[in-house]
Amino acid sequence: MATWRQRIRPEQIRELSLVVLIVAALLIFAWQIENFLSARTFNRIAGSVAIIGMVAIGQTLVVLTRNIDLSVGSIVGFTAYFVGAQLAANNDMWPLAAVALAAAVGGAMGLVNGLIVAYGRAPAIITTLGTLAIYRMLLINYSNARTVTVDSLPPWVVDLSRQNLLMIGDFAVRPLIVATLVAVVVFQLVLGYTVFGRRLYAIGSNPEAARFAGLPAQRIVLTAFTLCGMLAGLAGFLFLARFGNITAVAGQGIELESVAAVVVGGVNTFGGSGTVFGALLGAFLIDLLGQGLLRWLGISEFWRDALLGLLILLAVASDAVIMGWLRRLWERRMEVSHAR
Repeated sequence: MATWRQRIRPEQIRELSLVVLIVAALLIFAWQIENFLSARTFNRIAGSVAIIGMVAIGQTLVVLTRNIDLSVGSIVGFTAYFVGAQLAANNDMWPLAAVALAAAVGGAMGLVNGLIVAYGRAPAIITTLGTLAIYRMLLINYSNARTVTVDSLPPWVVDLSRQNLLMIGDFAVRPLIVATLVAVVVFQLVLGYTVFGRRLYAIGSNPEAARFAGLPAQRIVLTAFTLCGMLAGLAGFLFLARFGNITAVAGQGIELESVAAVVVGGVNTFGGSGTVFGALLGAFLIDLLGQGLLRWLGISEFWRDALLGLLILLAVASDAVIMGWLRRLWERRMEVSHAR
């Protein structure tokens, strides 16, 4: 019978450590900052995590295949503005139609990324760095320096970020975070119990072996990028619902936050390991630290970006330590097996 050390997976170690870090950060900030553990703080963090978490789910799918999507911030911004402009021009648009439009626009942008990477065999980091700039330019040209304002939107859009689906004491559970939690559950099940999920892990673990085994690697990578775009599009809709006023700079910086959430959440940058639940925990920890340090030390946004970079470096380094520990554990296990 396998021992707990033999059964444990790297992502479980990371997720447990993230829970410990989140609890520790909450206790420290509650001790140092008056009224930190308040409904206002929770709602602010939940609103931010809802957006970054939705993007991080899609980024997880891409990173599992040993790729990366740096265009997600521009996709979020373009989708938020485009859907907002359509709603401003047609206040009678059906809510589900607006959500479907956001997913379709984001999915189309993700499809372009996937085609270039999967079938054009271009490096993902170069491809999506290029489309990041192209999609942002499309947004600038489309917006023509105009702003989508709260007053021009149907009332139900803005109400989404204010409605309380459930009250737990003074803490409100709102539609934005519920939408992201539902997406996390769905894609956690997809990764764990579907052929597509197993193929994602297989391609990321060993792309050459996956091709030799006959797996449709190009189609899987294309699907991962398309889904990433769709989820970024949905995040764009959440961005619109949360902020209301959308300009040409909407979504800038989300690409760095999503990568940080995924890497900190335990998704291996070399593919083949990680979960969307871990990515959500990573997004929560990052925003918690940002909010806490902003109120405690008064750090600027520039220092916040530096913090994200530091967290990425620490996460990559810890991945190397964890993988080295598991490799040594496996080698010792094999030595014992051979000795018997």
